[in-house]
Amino acid sequence: MTIVALQRVVLYGLVDEKARVLAALQTLGCLHLDRLAPPPAASESGRAESRAHTPAPSTEAREALDYLLAGRPRRRQVRHAAAFDPHAVQNRALEVRNRTRALEDERDALLHRIAELEPWGDFRFPTAEELGGVQLWFYVVPHYRMREVRETDLAWAVVGRDNRASYVVVLAESAPSGMPVPRVRTGDQPLSDLQDRLDAVELEIQDLQAERASLTRWCALFRRSLDRLDDSAARGRAAGQTLDADPVFALQGWVPVARAGEVRAYAEAEGLAVTVAPPGPDDDPPTLLANAPPAASGQDLVQFYTTPGYQTWDPSNAVFFSFAVFFAMILSDAGYALLLSLPLMLYWGRMGAGALGRRLRALFATMLVAALAWGVMVGGYFGLDPPPGTLLAGLKILNVNDYEAMMAVSITVGILHLLIANGAIAWQRRAEPRALGAFGWVVMLLGGAALWAGYGGAGPDMVFADGLVEAGPWLLGAGGLLVLGFTAPHKKPLGRLLGGLLGLTGITSAFGDVLSYLRLFALGLASASLALAFNDLAGTVADALPGLGLFLALLVLLIGHGLNLTLALMSGFVHGLRLNFIEFFRWCVPEEGHPFQAFARKAAPEPGDGRGSRL
Repeated sequence: MTIVALQRVVLYGLVDEKARVLAALQTLGCLHLDRLAPPPAASESGRAESRAHTPAPSTEAREALDYLLAGRPRRRQVRHAAAFDPHAVQNRALEVRNRTRALEDERDALLHRIAELEPWGDFRFPTAEELGGVQLWFYVVPHYRMREVRETDLAWAVVGRDNRASYVVVLAESAPSGMPVPRVRTGDQPLSDLQDRLDAVELEIQDLQAERASLTRWCALFRRSLDRLDDSAARGRAAGQTLDADPVFALQGWVPVARAGEVRAYAEAEGLAVTVAPPGPDDDPPTLLANAPPAASGQDLVQFYTTPGYQTWDPSNAVFFSFAVFFAMILSDAGYALLLSLPLMLYWGRMGAGALGRRLRALFATMLVAALAWGVMVGGYFGLDPPPGTLLAGLKILNVNDYEAMMAVSITVGILHLLIANGAIAWQRRAEPRALGAFGWVVMLLGGAALWAGYGGAGPDMVFADGLVEAGPWLLGAGGLLVLGFTAPHKKPLGRLLGGLLGLTGITSAFGDVLSYLRLFALGLASASLALAFNDLAGTVADALPGLGLFLALLVLLIGHGLNLTLALMSGFVHGLRLNFIEFFRWCVPEEGHPFQAFARKAAPEPGDGRGSRL
């Protein structure tokens, strides 16, 4: 469980050398850069200027490649990079895409407009002088309402008909009254002009499609250039984060303590001024987690939800093992665990090809081992109990249908989980008075557990039940005093008292969080009950329909257990993570941090990159 210790680095150099320094630091790949420059102007002109001087983000490069790969037909690929400019290909591909989309939208609008105008015919509005103050008013009148038009005194004419309505033009100086329908607006563009524009748009779209097809010749080279485009974009963003005061610039970042010497050695070799110092009380360093297997996959789970603050602790180990236990309790079936292990074994070697795959297979293997062990303990094998007198029956020590025992196990697991959370915070703050506040919650949880166990929560035959009942209130009181006095120990007396009282209100959260772990029992029971129900249904079908019933029973078993396994998997992942992310993190991750993002090169270095560096 490791949050890597960092040091703050500030480099000073000449502005003329900034591009070379950034390239060398990117090759070094151990700095997380902070912004020293003021944020860019919010005006449109400022944004345009920023875009003009900063390479497009790498996401745009991938969008351009995806757009070209989707194009058909695709040209023969160019294999030699002599005439290849990835930035030019990217920019032109995006220009073609954006222009094509705009023209397609215009084409759709034109087609809709033409369809509306065609019944009226191709005409141009006369000038006001030609009409002598009279205006044209247009109406689409259903055939059955034309009688109402004929009964008016208006001057009108039918200029078109279809099977639904008549297209009527009324001549009047002002809006005519007595028309049975509202007027329609035809716009002032003649039909022929719209059709000419549609032809021009279609031709331009065809030209752009041809240019897109031409650009597809660069797809192979462009795909290989993505990492270089990423690196170029990262250097552009880094250049915008430095503080420039011609003729010098300043760059600030964070480096792991173990690699601070490399940065210092580079700065000294290049004649750069450098300061390296530990974080100050007002600093906000990024968080870099570093865990060895198997907790590395627990780190992935933690960062899926949040990043712990630099001054907190790394819960990766706790999340890794607790998630495996929660998944096992929700699955509650050794047969399902064995079935799920088959694809894992089948793809074990393939998953080991990458670092992420190795971490995931370690997580899945731990989950399935825990599920198998728990399934044996509760005696679940596809909803069937092991035969009496067998080894498997002897290994069954819990009954998932024993509500009191399973509720006791679930609550015990919840109390232990929250004890780990508060104990970890108390240990992490051990040099501060606040540690006693976190330790107070440990004592209060133990006091509540003692009362619950003493009054029969852990079984009516609980040994030392009377002693636990007597010790519980004392533990609750002692823990409450610690929470009251040390939740806000650095404030003035009144603020300290108010902070302690506010901290004590967390007792309702603690009670609710412990009860949340009952979902482990409820979901495990639901999984076992569904498996048993499908077994009974299959047996009923087989008995009711001899011959065909066997086939139908197998179908019921296959569909039923497949559905139950799917629901158990979803519940295991969702609720197993939820108990960690909500209940557990509420107590042990008091502040959220931001992840360490190394300013590092993706592409292999090329001759001349970071030229002049002695690294």
